[in-house]
Amino acid sequence: MKFRYSESVPKRTDNPTAAILKAAADPQVISFGGGLPAPELFPVAEMKAACDRVFDHDGQQVLQYAETLGYPKLRRQIVDMMQKRGVQTDVPNVAVVTGSQQAIDLVGRMLINPGDIVLTEDPTYLAAIDVFKTYGAHLVGVEMDEAGMRPEALAQALEMYPETKFIYTIPNFQNPTGRTMTADRRAQIVKLATQAQVPLVEDDPYGAIRYAGTNLPPLKHYDQDGTVISISSFSKILAPGLRMGWLVAEQSFMEKFVQLKQNADLHTDNLTQYIVADFLDNVDLDQHIKRITDVYRHRAELMLSQIDQYFPASVRHSQPEGGMFIWVEVPGTDVDELLKVCLKNNVAFVPGSAFFAGKVQPGTFRLNFSNMDDEQIRTGIQRMAKAIQTVLA
Repeated sequence: MKFRYSESVPKRTDNPTAAILKAAADPQVISFGGGLPAPELFPVAEMKAACDRVFDHDGQQVLQYAETLGYPKLRRQIVDMMQKRGVQTDVPNVAVVTGSQQAIDLVGRMLINPGDIVLTEDPTYLAAIDVFKTYGAHLVGVEMDEAGMRPEALAQALEMYPETKFIYTIPNFQNPTGRTMTADRRAQIVKLATQAQVPLVEDDPYGAIRYAGTNLPPLKHYDQDGTVISISSFSKILAPGLRMGWLVAEQSFMEKFVQLKQNADLHTDNLTQYIVADFLDNVDLDQHIKRITDVYRHRAELMLSQIDQYFPASVRHSQPEGGMFIWVEVPGTDVDELLKVCLKNNVAFVPGSAFFAGKVQPGTFRLNFSNMDDEQIRTGIQRMAKAIQTVLA
């Protein structure tokens, strides 16, 4: 059968995300590729207890159809979580989604017509790039530095592309670079978006996992007129298999969002929503997050120390204050060739080329440290160091 696919189906045959997951599944490979949390930190016993309580108390209800925007109790709990982060909102402005990836997809579907301009940090989250391109967006990369997206570069892009549909940014421990946008820049960028009347999509799956520096308010904190659409997730603070995230936006946006959400899946899994709500009632989430951050702090520091010790002196890397990623720049390196050599030696990473909306910066790649133990980090970085020496020779 020859299928006549729509224009929204990706044309390319390579799939970086699938390749990352495939490498991570091979037990022989030390994979610094996927953004996988540490499974030993998943609250298995607490989730099991929550599941038992939910079935005991609400068994019939949780197996029934439910509200499209989500379980009201969980949405109220999300309101409280956002308030702790510095965002004042209310239940009607909150939608529970099937992982933050669904929110990215639905926002793209809502706002993008083929040919529309979308501004993103460069580099940025590769799965967001794929989503926006699927809906026909023309992506324009906005330069960033160690302090995040540069306001001057954003202002220039908005002036050059006044019909921009929206701006996409990951302000905390950015994927792939691990960088964090400063408070001053957050305020400036929200102001620029508001003045241009361009929506600003804030993707914040990692913000709660901070192990250095000072907590910073989300971009939504600076929003006075509904410019910011804020997306977050339970994937990194509970478990990604739950597929549980949320979106916060102004009421007029939510009225349209609920219609597309109904078309997509009617509602996010009702049982899981009840389980997460029960978990939040019965477990100290702050203590659970502290346990995660303590482990990730150690693993990040270990990987950085190994990079500094074994990689060539010319190598540069980011210095993340949280999250799960380190961005590495190896001048003069053919990263595709480096990946081939690394895979032959059972170690994997993600080439930087997958993350660029605009011109690719050569010699770059992303490392994940959250999913490997100490010995795997030491062994893997030393294998990579030898591979870099081979490629540079």
